[in-house]
Amino acid sequence: LSGCWPETLLNMMGEPVADMCDQLVKAVNVMMDAESSQIYRLEALKFCEEFKEKCSFCVPCGLQLADKTQTAVVRHFGLQILEHVIKFRWNNMPQQEKVQLKNCAMGLLSTGTYPILEEESHIKDVLSRIIVEMIKREWPQHWPDMLKEMEALTSVGEAQTELVMLILLRLAEDVITFRTLPTQRRRDIQQTLTQNMESIFSFLLAILQLHVDEYRKLAKAHCRVGVATLNTLAGYIDWVALANITNDNCRLLEMLCLLLSETELQLEAAECLLIAISRKGKLEDRKPLMVLFDDVAMHYILSAFLRSSTQITWGTLFRHEILSKDPVIIQMTIKYFRATMTNLVKTGFPSSNDSPSCEYSRHDFDSDEDFNSFFNSFRAQQGEVVRNACRIVPLEAFQIAAEWLQYQISAPIDIGTTVSKTAEGLCSILSPSVVQWDAMTFFTESVVGKIFKNVEDEKLPVDQGIELLQAVLNYNTQDPLILSCVLTNVSVLFPFVTHRPHFLPQVLYKSDLGCHFQAPRTRAVKNIRRHACSSIIKMSRDYPQFILPCFDMMYNHVKKLFSSEALLNMLEKCALMEALVLISNQFKDYNKQKQFLEELMATVAARWTSDEMRRVLWDPALFLDFVGADQLAAEGTEHTTGINRSRLSFCVYTILGVVKRARWPADLEEAKAGGFVVGYTPNGAPIYRNPCSAQVLALLPNLLALIRTLNSLFLPENICRLSETFSKAYDMIEVEKNMVLGLPQPALDIYDPPVYKTHLERMQGFFCTLYDNCYHTLGKAGLSLQQDFYTIEGLAEQIVGSAFVSLDNVPDHRLRTMLHILLSHYLLCPLLGPLFAYMLQWYVDNLLPSVCSEEEEEDESCEENQEMLEEQLVRLLTREVLDLLSKSTLLGERSDYWDDIYMTLLTISFTSLSWKDTSNCHRSASIVCWTLLRQVGYTQDRLTATFHPDVLKGLQMHGQHEICNSALTQLALLMYENLRPRYMELRDVMTQIPDINLEALDQYDQRLLEPSSAQRLGEKKRKDQFKKLIAGAVGKALAQQFKKEVHIRNLPSLFKKPKPEKRDILETSECGALAALFSPALDDI
Repeated sequence: LSGCWPETLLNMMGEPVADMCDQLVKAVNVMMDAESSQIYRLEALKFCEEFKEKCSFCVPCGLQLADKTQTAVVRHFGLQILEHVIKFRWNNMPQQEKVQLKNCAMGLLSTGTYPILEEESHIKDVLSRIIVEMIKREWPQHWPDMLKEMEALTSVGEAQTELVMLILLRLAEDVITFRTLPTQRRRDIQQTLTQNMESIFSFLLAILQLHVDEYRKLAKAHCRVGVATLNTLAGYIDWVALANITNDNCRLLEMLCLLLSETELQLEAAECLLIAISRKGKLEDRKPLMVLFDDVAMHYILSAFLRSSTQITWGTLFRHEILSKDPVIIQMTIKYFRATMTNLVKTGFPSSNDSPSCEYSRHDFDSDEDFNSFFNSFRAQQGEVVRNACRIVPLEAFQIAAEWLQYQISAPIDIGTTVSKTAEGLCSILSPSVVQWDAMTFFTESVVGKIFKNVEDEKLPVDQGIELLQAVLNYNTQDPLILSCVLTNVSVLFPFVTHRPHFLPQVLYKSDLGCHFQAPRTRAVKNIRRHACSSIIKMSRDYPQFILPCFDMMYNHVKKLFSSEALLNMLEKCALMEALVLISNQFKDYNKQKQFLEELMATVAARWTSDEMRRVLWDPALFLDFVGADQLAAEGTEHTTGINRSRLSFCVYTILGVVKRARWPADLEEAKAGGFVVGYTPNGAPIYRNPCSAQVLALLPNLLALIRTLNSLFLPENICRLSETFSKAYDMIEVEKNMVLGLPQPALDIYDPPVYKTHLERMQGFFCTLYDNCYHTLGKAGLSLQQDFYTIEGLAEQIVGSAFVSLDNVPDHRLRTMLHILLSHYLLCPLLGPLFAYMLQWYVDNLLPSVCSEEEEEDESCEENQEMLEEQLVRLLTREVLDLLSKSTLLGERSDYWDDIYMTLLTISFTSLSWKDTSNCHRSASIVCWTLLRQVGYTQDRLTATFHPDVLKGLQMHGQHEICNSALTQLALLMYENLRPRYMELRDVMTQIPDINLEALDQYDQRLLEPSSAQRLGEKKRKDQFKKLIAGAVGKALAQQFKKEVHIRNLPSLFKKPKPEKRDILETSECGALAALFSPALDDI
């Protein structure tokens, strides 16, 4: 401390300083020790904070603790003490102490640090903050030589040069970027920086050139200085005059381009270049930036970044309307396809050694799951580029895909070293043959789809496509992973069948084999069967008219499959039924299709409407006994009630499938000829009837009963009926939890494990899918059955009596289903007003308290994941409510019928402004609230004025977020300007805002209430004044609420503009010119 602090003062305080420093060192070590208890850590923190606030010898202690002999954490705390003194005591310090502290700080910069590669980054950061805090308070008025002192420091060594760069960067950030200073101080510092910017840039470029040259001599320390200098330049390039950037024949830009070839510096250099070319301004000022397009500069730019942006570059070229027709691009497209064939093969897992890229993957990825996630994203990007390239040379692309497909068909299966655990001789997902088939299938899928969009029908390679399809159909394998790829290729090539219809039976037969593929029940087998069913549905949806001639054959085959209950599971049966219904839509004959649907649903209808099923569906206790949820079940044993659950699910799946797929012809004339049109609306629109209406309406009462029973299962008396085995049967399944939390799906399993589930998991899945499907069915019934559904007597009361029963007990994850599926379909139906009003009132009574209440003390025993899950569920529920409110704005103009509903909507929308969800607040404020308020008619209803406090509460909760602040301020302004002239109560609300200027409020009201007043302001000025009025209502972020304010005093301004001297306009000038104009001698002019 010699030479920095008065020696006599140090001698007087020597012993107290030493004792206090010992205590502070102990306290800091306790705080940073992972083994310290929470109580000791808090006590140590309290001691340190009280020392900084109250101790009179903080500076000597801080300097002693900051000495290099101390540990890093102690040095950091010592420097924090000095920073605290500067930020909060500087204004009251004597001038001599300020100078001494400044000299001590500069001494720390020059001699108080370790070499650049040894010093801790957090020590450098806090040292730079100390100097910047002094600069913000004293420069340039009281510290005019600051820049010269900084320049002198750079001659001491690399560590000091890096610190100077950090200081200059932080100064620019505080003054320009974050604007943390009072206006006058910020203006003084910014103008001084601007005046000296030419010398500052020359200094920075000289430092950069010097240390880059040394770095090229393999001096690592100089690389660190180069990085710091580039980061500092990035902080200035964004706002300095363009002339500083382009000075000296664009020397800065030239240096940055050259640095792109330096691996350690290219990222920072690229950031500087990006900021420079992103600058806005006059065209003539930005013209020098064109130097970046000369050959040398472009060479460095392309050499540095072309590899990292190859996909984007090729995609842009292939999409370009003119460049894509260039012969060179066309030639390179073929080469690109060949290269992509290699890149699409999923090899290079970190745990493998099957590719040279495995070694790189071990450096880039922590696990196979991370690599798999990246590769899927990379492949999707490649697929998009391939599809764009197919627009250029579609036939050549198809030829390449055909060659690859033929090669895979002829190649023997190679299972590799990683095989399936469940069946000998089968592949895993990492087997060589599987990754090749998978890549080829993806490529073929990307290519073939574009052929039919970019090639005329007469030029389509139909013969070659049919030849390929024939080869795929003839290919036989019992490996489920490869068979899945085969089925995908069948679907991809299916459009060629429309040109050769006699191949259709073979395609259907191949897909049908996958539906009941027999093998040990692994995930791959389960997926292949679902894949086959999905393929049949897709073909029936996209080509129903084409498949119609094979309908009878398909129907008879499905009947045979259904005769054996064990051959297909319920999902596979329902998929085949949906395909038949889709094709039956092409009958275009109401009676024929109705008869078919009656026959198709006969078994389900009989079971669903039986007396036994009715008793089960209407009684929660009997229902639990029927599905076996009240029975004990040991793992490894067969649960006898599983067949009941399967049959019940099949009934609901079937009803849903028919409701979803059965339709009338899209063409009006065909619909009229087929008997689907039963009348016309007053405005002339046709009224259709659905051929499934009679069957579905007969099954609807039991469906509503089932929904009511499912809601009643959450009542305490019914939860008590669950056996110990199924006590958690109503909990969320893992897939649902992951979706709510936004977590990725389960880890990649390369061994294809068997599909074994516990009894509890099966029961949870049963309740989850049954609940969802019931609401899906009810939700789609209105769209499908139309007037046949809406004319049911007492429909609203029936739905209220089922879907809205026991909602107080229904868990949040089930409420989301009801809200998302059911209400989204019925929101716009004016016939369901009672249902809508009931639902909204329920939200006011139940949902609003839960999302607006203060957080209660959390049970320590509650698991962290469960807490996160419940909080996220509430957020998702509120967003579902907001979606509902957004749609509600489409209800139309206000009418007496909708008055109560509108007021409930307004209550929810305005109260939602203070929910703990910023996205919810922004959408409500910007989309919903004002739209609803206008529809209600704010000029007629005094109640609408009572919502203004809710906007202010929203500002209190979310005002610290700029996007929310803007939307809420605009809403408050609209409401106040439109409602204030009619309702005096709004002024009383405004007067309750903390620290509001009542005089300014009166002036604002005067201008508002007197539209013809000469004081009427423009929109921008009115908004600025209003923002000042409500500033006291804007809340602070939690981190800012208890933060001690920093006060920086203004210094005498250096840049005051001299006021013009006032002169008498009639004062006689030297030549008396003004008086001479009025001289009588000029009357003759």
